[in-house]
This record gives sequence, C-alpha cells and structure tokens, in this order.
Amino acid sequence: MVALAENVQPRLTIQTVEIAPNTTAIRSLDWDRDRFDIEFGLQNGTTYNSYLIRGEQTVLIDTSHQKFRQLYLETLTELVDPKTIDYIIVSHTEPDHSGLIEDVLQLAPRATVLASKVALQFLEGLVHNPFSKRIVKSGDRVNIGKGHEIEFVSAPNLHWPDTIFSFDRQTKVLYTCDAFGMHFCDSRTFDEDLEAIEADFRFYYDCLMGPNARSLLNAMKRMGELGEIKIIANGHGPLLYHHLDVLTEYYQNWSHREAKTETTVGLFYVSGYGYSDLLAHAIGDGIQKSGIAVEIIDLKTAELQEIQELAGRASGLIIGMPPTSSIVAQAGISSLLSVAKNKQVVGLFECYGGDDEPIDTLRRKFIDLGIKEAFPAIRIKETPNDRTYQTCTDAGDIFGKLVMRERNIKQIKSLDVNMEKALGRISSGLYIVTATKGNINGAMIASWVAQASFQPLGFTIAVAKTRAIDNLLQVGDRFVLNVLEEGNYQHLKKHFLKRLLPGTDKFAGIKTQTAQNGSPILTEALAYMECQVVSNIECSDHWILYCTVTDGKVSKPDSLTAVRHRKVGNYY
Repeated sequence: MVALAENVQPRLTIQTVEIAPNTTAIRSLDWDRDRFDIEFGLQNGTTYNSYLIRGEQTVLIDTSHQKFRQLYLETLTELVDPKTIDYIIVSHTEPDHSGLIEDVLQLAPRATVLASKVALQFLEGLVHNPFSKRIVKSGDRVNIGKGHEIEFVSAPNLHWPDTIFSFDRQTKVLYTCDAFGMHFCDSRTFDEDLEAIEADFRFYYDCLMGPNARSLLNAMKRMGELGEIKIIANGHGPLLYHHLDVLTEYYQNWSHREAKTETTVGLFYVSGYGYSDLLAHAIGDGIQKSGIAVEIIDLKTAELQEIQELAGRASGLIIGMPPTSSIVAQAGISSLLSVAKNKQVVGLFECYGGDDEPIDTLRRKFIDLGIKEAFPAIRIKETPNDRTYQTCTDAGDIFGKLVMRERNIKQIKSLDVNMEKALGRISSGLYIVTATKGNINGAMIASWVAQASFQPLGFTIAVAKTRAIDNLLQVGDRFVLNVLEEGNYQHLKKHFLKRLLPGTDKFAGIKTQTAQNGSPILTEALAYMECQVVSNIECSDHWILYCTVTDGKVSKPDSLTAVRHRKVGNYY
C-alpha cells in the first residue's frame, strides 16, 4: 500500500511503502528539481530515500533534505513514535541524506547514531547537543530482534569518504545510499520500467560513481560476500528489484572499464589519529574537482601489499603524517617509498595528533627519489578551523590540476589546428570575479562573459568545473564582477593568474573596497557590478551561470574595457 502526503507547495510529496517485512521506505519525491547542487543538471527530478526497520528495536536509515522538513517529520511521526527509535544509521553525511538528523534526534532522544568514524566527527559539528553514538565498520552487526540483524559494509569514496552500506540479513535488503541510485523521480517505488530509467542510471554513474571505479569494485566485492541480495535500497530514485541483476552487472562492467583508464591519487593516513580524517576529506574534495579518483588507505590496518599496489599505480601520493609511536604505520610508509616513482607527485600534511612523524625527514626522502612536491607541506600550528580545511581543499585543487596537466596537454594536441585557430578568433573582455562566503575569499580571471537580459539586467559567465571558486558561485551566492581597463590591467592579471600557495590571502597587496554584498571590489578596476547567481546550466567542462546585477559603478567613464584575443580556441 502506498500513501502520499501532499505539501502546500505542489510537486513536493512523500511516499511510504512496505518493501519487505517490517520494513518501510520513506521516499521524499522532489519532482521539479533541475540541478543537484552544482554538480549536474537533472531531467527527471530526484528523490531522497529513507528507511524504517521495526524488529524488537527500531532502526531509521538516513533522513531527508531540509526542504522536506515538515513533510518528513510529520510522516515519520505517523509511522512510528520517534521516542521508540533505538538506532539511526547515517550512511554518509551529505546534507540531502543527513539534513534532518538534528531534528530527528530532538524527537528521538534515546536513539544511538551508527556511522563511520569520520561521519560521526562531521555530525558532532552539525548537531548542537550531545547524542549517543557508535562507530561501525565492515563486519560489525546489530541485532534488533525478529530475525533482523544489520551488518555493515565500509564503502569509502562512494561518493563521500564516510560512506557505509547496511545489510539486513533477515530481508536480504542492502541499503547503499548514493551507490546504485539515480536522479529519477517517479511514483513507482521499484525499477519496473528498465527502458525509462537506463539513461538516468548511466548518467548518475558517470557523474558520481565513475571517478571512483576502483573503490566501487572493492565495495561490490564486499557485497558479494554477503550472500543473496534481494533488493538494493538506494538513496535516490527507484529501488532495484525487478532488474537488480542487470543493473548491478552494468556497474561491474562500467567500473572495470573506468578502472583501467582512471587517473588515481593514493591518500595514505592513519584513520582516527588527530584530525587526519577531516583534513584528508578536505584535500580529497579539492582533488576530485579535477575529475580524479581518490583511493584512501589506512596505514595502520592495511596490508603492505595493498599499500604498495596503490602507491605503484597512482599518479600522485598524499600522506598524512602518522604518529611516531605506530611501528605498523612506519612500515607502511617504508613499503610505499619502495615503489614510488619519479613521475609521481607528492603532498604531505600534518594531522595535529600531538605525536606526528616529522614532515621534513619524509619530504627529503621523496625529493631524493626525484619526486616533485605538488604543494608545500601543510603544517598545522593550531586546532584546525574552517580556514585550515579551506587550505587543504585549495592544496587538493592544486594537486589535482598538476596531476591532470599531462592528460590535458594530450587532449589539446589532438584537436584540428585550423578548427582551434578559428575558434580562437572569438574575442572577449577581461574581468575578475571576486567573492566572499563566511571567512573564505575567492577570485578568478574571467573572459567568457556576455550580457543576457535587459529586464532584469543580467549576464552569463562561464566557469570551468575545475575552478576552486565554484564553491562560492552556487545559486543564490553573491559576488562582484570587476571590469579591467585596457592598457592598465597587466599587474592585476599577473597577480590573479599566479598559483598561490594553499592558505595564502588572494588579495594581499591589492587595493580593495568592500561591496554592499560583502565581496571585494578591486579599487583599480574600470568598473564593477554587484551580482547574484540566479541559475546555472551544465555545459561540458564548464558551468554557464546566469547572474543579475544589483548595483554597479564606472570609475573611469572615458576608458575602454580590456579585450582578450586568443590565437587558439582550445585553452585559455
């Protein structure tokens, strides 16, 4: 039986359906969503799937998006008295699945949160009151009675580093959150119509899962050890039942092909030591902006052969300094060094655990092997804060771009010379985008800018997906577009083209004023406009942002805008 709860806003609904004995799916149907954050455009909306299992104890698996707060909490309360919920499993901490955790905990104060260690660390920053919690990892089990025994499977990097799967041995239902999902909103709970969902299933894989194909293959290997799986209860879209074998085979085949060609970075650290998990996550976020897979290995628990296998094939190595007291981790570092190659690049960071192995000794060993350092070692002198994590993300972005440079050069050389020269004849102005969000500042040089509307005054701007500033240019964000002056822009251009060290103030030495929207105005700019991102469209390797202008001023009315003329059209 299916129940639909209507929202006062059309096109947001809740569906509840019994998918197995004592097991209810709570599906938040977001019919009209046309973009998933800033990652990719959606053609058929999406869903956020949550699950309730009732044995002698009650388990809730994931919650929903904040936009469904009232609908979801009302539905949950109709299904069960929240005070009787014993466990809340957090598959991973991405806001579309964990956005209502704090609200649910207020209604279910006795519930224990079950999640990976790094997930619980994130939740401690999100939930403002103390809560009961327990770390779970592969092989751990929780028996909730009536035959329902939940076994956990670690599945890092799918597509967040804190992901876990949950398997109910009674019903043979595997709860996979983002893996095996799709952005496809439909009132049918299961994958009845294979033809209707195939394209969205593949598109979702390509965007979210493909970049970490090896991690996915590792997770699927662990899935195979669970025995028969009757249903895959995912976090987005229809659940897999009717065509489960076909769709999981697709994942296997696609992942084997991707794994042969993917560019991979190996991230080695000691999980749970100091702030290693959070710092590694931030660096990994920056790396993945370049479309590079990040595989994570715990130096304290991994086999030496596993460490050497990843270190030998990875294009780059990131190492979080282990404690000096860990003999096992030290052996892992030694085995890693034995297979490292001079074609690789390396990045090192402290974990702020109080007993970190000194960076300089290890750094010298890599330099002696002829291995290039992608960014200066991250040395942390105080408790990590938002700025520290942004420094790590910036370092990961620099690392990713360096690793990808050779591949990009090959792609550029493959284009037809006449075609690229013709495209390069499209001229454009020169601008600098500046933005502030919280205590994070960003800036980038832009040339692909064009007016797009009169009422309201608006324009479009193309932003490469690899630009770190895209985190400050999401829908609703405000920024300043600074117009550069012909004959008086070279020093500004040179400054903002420089590859600055992670954590460096991007505006050091540059005269600025603060706009009404809080972003920096370049004092030497010919003109400036205060703007807001209204919408965005995915365009291959760029986002096209449509922005409206809320204020502006010309400081030099008689001057001209700087114009950029390129010789070729396949790079900036």
